[in-house]
Parts: sequence; structure tokens; C-alpha cells
Amino acid sequence: QVQLVESGGGLVQAGGSLRLSCTASGIVAINEMAWYRQAPGKERELVASISAGRNMNYADSVKGRFTVSRDHGKNILRLQMNDLRPEDTAVYFCNLRYLNNDAVYWGQGTQVTVSS
Repeated sequence: QVQLVESGGGLVQAGGSLRLSCTASGIVAINEMAWYRQAPGKERELVASISAGRNMNYADSVKGRFTVSRDHGKNILRLQMNDLRPEDTAVYFCNLRYLNNDAVYWGQGTQVTVSS
């Protein structure tokens, strides 16, 4: 069974930086991973993804500020977040999707709060 454990969230002032990590275990097939976020009263949205071929995709709102990376050997997904803004405040979730059957797994989420 896939398990995803996020870490690295916290409180930061606008303009600051945080780095989120997601450690995955129990992976048995080719997959792609992503970061999503959900702010209070809003739907969950894709922040950044990285494919099995290491192609990266970003939401327009974070392009140029966030960088997604993956250590395939250690099964760790990271999100470097720079120049944080109050509108980045949300719970950030790690996501994994198997390519062979579209099974999706979620982490428990980590809170990121950006003060103005």
C-alpha cells in the first residue's frame, strides 16, 4: 500500500521561502507525483507535477516562484517555494498516480501559512 508523508509546512512572512517534502513508500509501479493545495472555502488545485519522464508542470500562479523536484532513488518529492504570498496559504497535499491503472493516493497534508 502506498503511503505518502508530507513535511516542511509552517508559518512564514510574505516574500519568504519554505521547502516541502513528501516521502513515498510502498510504490510498486511507474507513477507520476504532484503537489496540490486547498485553501479554506476553495477547491483543491494542482500546484506542480512531475512525470515519470521528469517533465514538470506548474500552475500559472506559481510559475517562476516554485520548483518541484523528485529524488527517484529515495522516492522523495519536494517543492521549493520562494517569494511566498498570502494567497499561497493552504494545506498542501502530496499526490501519486499509477500510470497503469490510474490509482491515486494522497498524503495527509501539511499547512502552509503566509502572513502579510
